Order: sequence, then C-alpha cells, then structure tokens
Amino acid sequence: MSDSEFFLVKAEVLPDVFNKVMAVKRLLSSGKAESINVACNRIGLSRSAYYKYKDAVLPFYETSRGRMVTLIFAVENFPGILSGIITVLAKEKANVLTINQNIPINGLADVSISIETDRMTGSLEDLLDELGKIPGVRSYKILARD
Repeated sequence: MSDSEFFLVKAEVLPDVFNKVMAVKRLLSSGKAESINVACNRIGLSRSAYYKYKDAVLPFYETSRGRMVTLIFAVENFPGILSGIITVLAKEKANVLTINQNIPINGLADVSISIETDRMTGSLEDLLDELGKIPGVRSYKILARD
C-alpha cells in the first residue's frame, strides 16, 4: 500500500481508537475542549494514541490541507495580541488571506482570520492548540472551511 492510497470505510467497522480520535478532533474544532489533553481525557483516549493517528484519520468531508479556513477569536483588548496570533500563524506557515477585527466591547474584541493551509508545517489541530496558548486569547474556533 502506498502512502497516498485512501479507503472510504464506514465508521462502525473501524477499531474504537479511530472513532475516539475523530471525537477528540470534533471537540477541538468546535471549541468545546480548550486543549488536546482536555479533549483526550473527556473521550477516554491516550494522547499518544491521538498523536499516532491524528494525521491519518479524517472525516469524509475533511479538507484542511490546501484549503481556506476561517478562524474566529475572542481576544482581550491590549497592544500586541493580534501580533502574537500572526506570529504563530507565520511560524506554522499558514498563509493569511484576511484579518477582520471588531471594535472591543467590555474589553474583548472579535477577530476573524482566513488562512490557506496548504503550506502549513503541522496540522490544523496543532495550530489551534498553539493559538489557544497565547495570553489574551479567550476563545477560538473554526468558523468555516472551504
């Protein structure tokens, strides 16, 4: 079997570990878990199993490589917060297409950023994990994928 060969398989016939990996990914992309560690604990999957299979198990509709992804953040209003986000995006080689920041209300601003992911060095989940570690980022999630 070559590295580029794929199979379409019903989820119910797969070993449970693959379904758990997908459950962890859903928690992360929906923003219902703030880190990989939290998501793995909620699902009952070891982090090592998650990391072993995360790049090989994708939902049928998954298209995070080579596509446009729009992320939305709620960030605290202080100088440099947007620079921190952009620095992480640049480090991961995400190509920034658009940035839109709303006026802060009650000390928080909504920021949406659209990126291309085809040149990224890591996975989208790893990128989200790194973005969530930035001081002042209160929440983040994937708004849309194209």
